[in-house]
Amino acid sequence: MLATIKKLQSLLLTLVIFLSAVFTTGAPPASVTMPDLKAGVYGRWVNPFIGTGGYPWVCAMLFPGAATPFGMVRLSPDTILPGGADFVNLGFAGYYYPYRHLRGFSHTRLVGAGTGDMGHFRVTPAIGNTKPADRLTHPLVFTHEQEEATAGYYAVNLPGIDCMAELTATTHAGVHRYTFRSEKDAHLFIDATSFRTAGSAADGKVRILPDAMEIEGEGLIHSNGGLKGYFVARFSKPFKSCATWTNGVSAAGSTEAAGDDTGADINFGNIKNEPVELKLGISFVSLENARLNLDAETGGLDFEGVRDAARDTWDTALSKIKIESPDREMKTIFYTALYHSMMMPTDFTDVNGQYLGFKEQAGTAEGFTYRTDMALWDTFRTLHPLLNLIAPDTQRDCLKSLVLMARANGSLPRWASESRDTGSMFGTPANMVIAESYLKGITDFEAAEAYAFMKNTALETGAHPESHPDIQALNRYGYVPADLENISVSKTLELSWAAGSIALLADALGNTEDAALFTGKSMSYKNIFNPATKYFQGRNADGSWQQPFLPNILSYYDEILPIKVSTAYCEGSPRQWRWTAPQDTAGLIALFGSREYFVRELNQFMADASKNLSAVVPGSGFWMGNGGTLSAWYVFSAMGLYPVAGTDRYWIGSPNVNKAVIDLGTGKTLTVKAENQSAENIYVQSVTLNGVRLTEPSIVHAQIAGGGTMTFVMGPAPAVNGGF
Repeated sequence: MLATIKKLQSLLLTLVIFLSAVFTTGAPPASVTMPDLKAGVYGRWVNPFIGTGGYPWVCAMLFPGAATPFGMVRLSPDTILPGGADFVNLGFAGYYYPYRHLRGFSHTRLVGAGTGDMGHFRVTPAIGNTKPADRLTHPLVFTHEQEEATAGYYAVNLPGIDCMAELTATTHAGVHRYTFRSEKDAHLFIDATSFRTAGSAADGKVRILPDAMEIEGEGLIHSNGGLKGYFVARFSKPFKSCATWTNGVSAAGSTEAAGDDTGADINFGNIKNEPVELKLGISFVSLENARLNLDAETGGLDFEGVRDAARDTWDTALSKIKIESPDREMKTIFYTALYHSMMMPTDFTDVNGQYLGFKEQAGTAEGFTYRTDMALWDTFRTLHPLLNLIAPDTQRDCLKSLVLMARANGSLPRWASESRDTGSMFGTPANMVIAESYLKGITDFEAAEAYAFMKNTALETGAHPESHPDIQALNRYGYVPADLENISVSKTLELSWAAGSIALLADALGNTEDAALFTGKSMSYKNIFNPATKYFQGRNADGSWQQPFLPNILSYYDEILPIKVSTAYCEGSPRQWRWTAPQDTAGLIALFGSREYFVRELNQFMADASKNLSAVVPGSGFWMGNGGTLSAWYVFSAMGLYPVAGTDRYWIGSPNVNKAVIDLGTGKTLTVKAENQSAENIYVQSVTLNGVRLTEPSIVHAQIAGGGTMTFVMGPAPAVNGGF
């Protein structure tokens, strides 16, 4: 069945590529000289195109455009099928590599998420007697041969209009440069009501200020709720003429317009080979703040100045981990992964400290940066642990932001997006994020208040507006019954994991009674382990086991099978979820009856993983970037570490870098070395930390918080007890 699905995916991908190619009309584009990338010392190893293609719906949902670390602006092309066809959702970040047409360049997007949200203020270049409606029905042709990108910069040639488009960015502003090689009038359309595939827009407004060479505007995007943005656009050249449009109808000479489809058309006349630059600042608080952001971050700078600053900012961020390896491909993968792990959470704070919080409540951040777009069900596993390790100040921002979100919302969010909690996925992943950060020494936030929110949610027993029926069921039955809740096994396992994290935080805060209470709750996972099958299995409220039980069947198959067999599992199979009790590994092993049986089953599981990833790895049928989660996983794994989320522990793995110097963000550095490393020597023989040999395959954060050196000795065969 898996082979059949893969064949269908391949056929669909082939069809998409064929449709895009067959409608790319005209002669091949003339040869052009692409701009110099001017990549940074570390930025030169970043390939922003990684993760922008792949099978439809199972690609990483990333984008190649310009951004700065955790910036509000992520300026990138919005690709589309020929003729503006938009009947399938591909490339939720706005870009899908197999496509060969684009509508323009919008300023906001989520990264590695399964939703086509945002897409504010798209800019579309055009020439001649073009109409605003053409931007939607006549997308611009491009080729990958005339496209390039590095950290903080993107360029593409648009042969249909004979124009080179270049993009760079600051935290709150997108900066464009367009070089038209045609003598026809050069236009830039500024769309106040653009949006991603899955959304819609309303309440757009534009106001053109010809003497100032500016446009002011706003627009409301409806996708996962609604988000109004404001912008100020400033141009480097005077206008020959201007117009506005409403619902596709242009009004020549008009300087103001409003509507659900509205924007501005700026005509520069014949500016052949004279680049025009556009700087567009945004805010989600006010028009005044958009102007403040624009002035503060781009004032006095031209395109090259902003581009240089973006390059330097990325080099500083990427140099947090300096690796050594003779493998150039591995270095590209590593630094691209590190780059993608620095896209979200988003800086949602304007330069004056104001931000748009939950429930549309504006606030002012004092002494921190308010951040949102936290895909917590994903990012608690690896991204937030990476921030704890290399960017504790950024992680502190996240913790303080989570508390503010909880104040507005009544409970901690599960998937914070923009100014709301989408509630996507399940469980209480913020518990793991907060507990782990505190245990790793980030304590300068409202920890007691955060703990109170965690405790109140975990002990929930009665229905109220913020009720969690899965938690109520867990508290009543000791597990989440399969006949009362979908994905009951996954919910039981992760709520138990979260309870373990609450227990650790309670103990760290001196609440010993609570620590004992939640330690007990963290053992709830045992109540859904079927001793007959040796698997976690759906269990009904009356104690009976859900049937049929097919351990290798992925939950995705329930969409096509005549009967549902994996409704108790989220994005995976019983075999994948079999190992999910990181808060109590000793207890998990005991459930298998013997250590030998557990090890034998786990080894077989991992052996199968090398043959068929999607058969064994939870969620692997949907290879999204998940807000940096998979990228952060790679960064950790390449250095031979794996964080046990919600705790202060790291498991020891097998590094594939020769050396990594990790800036811990506290003035300390941790150096990881791999001696005798080679393509054959992949097995750990021993590990020492500051000269002392480790006797177990894990460490706690306190052992590396002060910096030091961890040395792996590698060999061609497994060592006794893994080298420990």
